[in-house]
Amino acid sequence: MRRVFIEEIANFEGEEVALKGWLFNRRSKGKIHFLILRDGTGFLQATVFKNDVDEATFKEADHLPQETALEVFGFVKADPRAPGGYELSVRGLKVISKPLEEYPITKKDHGIEFLLDHRHLWLRHRRPWAVMRIRDELERATHDFFLERKFLRFDAPILTPSAVEGTTELFEVELFDGEKAYLSQSGQLYAEAGALAFGRVYTFGPTFRAERSKTRRHLLEFWMIEPEAAFMTHEENMQLQEDYVRYLVERVLDRRAKELELLERDPKKLEPAAEGNYPRLTYKEAIELLKKIAPEEGIEPLPYGEDFGAPHEAAISRRFDRPVFIEKYPAAIKAFYMQPDPENPELVLNDDLLAPEGYGEIIGGSERIWDLELLKERIKERGLPEAVYDWYLDLRRFGSVPHAGFGLGLERTVAWIAGLHHVREAVPFPRTYTRMRP
Repeated sequence: MRRVFIEEIANFEGEEVALKGWLFNRRSKGKIHFLILRDGTGFLQATVFKNDVDEATFKEADHLPQETALEVFGFVKADPRAPGGYELSVRGLKVISKPLEEYPITKKDHGIEFLLDHRHLWLRHRRPWAVMRIRDELERATHDFFLERKFLRFDAPILTPSAVEGTTELFEVELFDGEKAYLSQSGQLYAEAGALAFGRVYTFGPTFRAERSKTRRHLLEFWMIEPEAAFMTHEENMQLQEDYVRYLVERVLDRRAKELELLERDPKKLEPAAEGNYPRLTYKEAIELLKKIAPEEGIEPLPYGEDFGAPHEAAISRRFDRPVFIEKYPAAIKAFYMQPDPENPELVLNDDLLAPEGYGEIIGGSERIWDLELLKERIKERGLPEAVYDWYLDLRRFGSVPHAGFGLGLERTVAWIAGLHHVREAVPFPRTYTRMRP
């Protein structure tokens, strides 16, 4: 008998098949037991009629505990009343293993801390199942998008000798003989080396920020996608960002509609992002907008020259039905490597892309300084040790060209697309200021 997976069950209507999975839930009604099965690809109702199985099987089906591992045999039937429109009419079942004690996550409401304490088990349930499948789709779409545009996948190291942006928000690691290293906060500097070697590259890996933050937008460990391209301008960089985000949203709308429905995420709120035409504001225009909307939003206006915090980004992004760019920030509040705006050297050619509905920044990008002396000057101004960046300066000594790139935070993007309140739901095992378990 052929073993099939739940996600492909519609292809086997009328056929007898075998399923291997776990008992997610069950209920009985007279001479019928309803078993909700899961196999990792989906959830399916299996019906056990008294007249269809032997007495021992019918009796056992009425006493199976949640998370029993099973092999179930039966006929696939279309039934609009069943979840997903199909069910399995059971003819036999085989118990592979039963839980050794009562399963801790039940139908009753559990607090978020309890669920996070049991994250290794919570992942088996419908909500995280849907979120992880959306995350998976975004990861696969990322590789497809950059492959189609001839970008090389380029792996940056996790252990680095210095900070990318010169901050102190780094996790220090002791190596040998007192030597120190740090967990990477970005793969960007290495991606720049890759771009000058291969033209167009992207990194995709874990990054770390030692921030004592408890906000719904921060994790200690998160994943970043960071493309970098030689000869790419600031304008071309923003266009690439828009094309990429459009591609991601289109893929989820096309392939993960079932998961969005399970999460009660209205796809119509995502459709404008798939259309494109993302608005653009300069930093100055965004500051002026904040002055107008601050009273309504219940926040203080931001003086010119200060960077946006989460409340300011949320307030701005709520004014748009699709992602919005904010570009050309004051150089003084941005990273040392950003190229000055030729029309106003007090500004830099950078941008942040804010997701709508109050989700805020999901991308930060810029054109990079490619002049050696200017970059050395910026490093000195920020009080950074030039010796640590000697290899990075070499990129400007040998064949330097204008180049640009950006970084997209995967968890923030998942949270926005899936309609999550907190990024901790967007990663299998969240690492936060207050949580390192399990």
